[in-house]
Amino acid sequence: MARDVRAWSGRPSGRVTLPAVLLLVLVVVGVGAGAIAIPMTAGSREEAAAGGEATPEPTFSDGLAPLPTTGAPAGDGATPAPGATVTTGPPAGGRPADVLAAWANQTGNKLEVPWVAMQAYGYAELVIARTRPGCNLKWTTLAAIGKIESNHGRHNATLGTDGTSSPRILGPVLDGTGSTQRIDDTDNGVLDGDITYDRAVGAMQFIPSTWKQHEVDADNDGVKDVNDIDDAALAAGNYLCQGGRDMNLATDWWNAILSYNDVRPYAQAVFDAANDYGSRSRT
Repeated sequence: MARDVRAWSGRPSGRVTLPAVLLLVLVVVGVGAGAIAIPMTAGSREEAAAGGEATPEPTFSDGLAPLPTTGAPAGDGATPAPGATVTTGPPAGGRPADVLAAWANQTGNKLEVPWVAMQAYGYAELVIARTRPGCNLKWTTLAAIGKIESNHGRHNATLGTDGTSSPRILGPVLDGTGSTQRIDDTDNGVLDGDITYDRAVGAMQFIPSTWKQHEVDADNDGVKDVNDIDDAALAAGNYLCQGGRDMNLATDWWNAILSYNDVRPYAQAVFDAANDYGSRSRT
């Protein structure tokens, strides 16, 4: 794939659904307030390669701590950050991710992220913690990708309470013009409505061929829907974790993000957003 464009290609990942009962157990032991263990000291991949030095091991960013291993999310009962829009989340039940309703509502208010999207990112972390425990993926990374790719399913669209964006979110036509790579149609226009070229689709911006490889029904509604942020977030998480990656390792974290979109400024933007979400979720 062309290194100057992958913003609309190479999108994610896997089929796994977890019963709500297992999720409830995981909530107790895993989700916390969501601080991020992003490799802040990773530095420049280009500089490391040029100097022949290994990428430094990841460390917690200033002011951040690991997710608590027990108990409720830190800061429980705190008021939203100034300027944040207060939303009311759904009662627990329905979507598997609804078990995270209270956490998602509180944290989403702090970060100005829709509670529906917060539930999707948190649930994806919990599922992957069970199915790919060595990956150590955090919701902050998924939330950062969701922000950069589609403003959490709200780019020229509205994110519904069922997790779907309306109208569907489409990336530019991948016809090779401008800064795009040419990708001829792979799905007969079923997902993107284009029978000549492909377009990235949904909140996490999958191209149709990649979605077909990794489509997943994360909300147990019987449909693997690229336009549903529940399905897309879990698929994205599985995509990032493929190949045995450990997202606690600096090299693996950067490689995972660059596999999603092989452009250094993109990866840096994801890092900055993830780091910001981790910091603000703890205050």
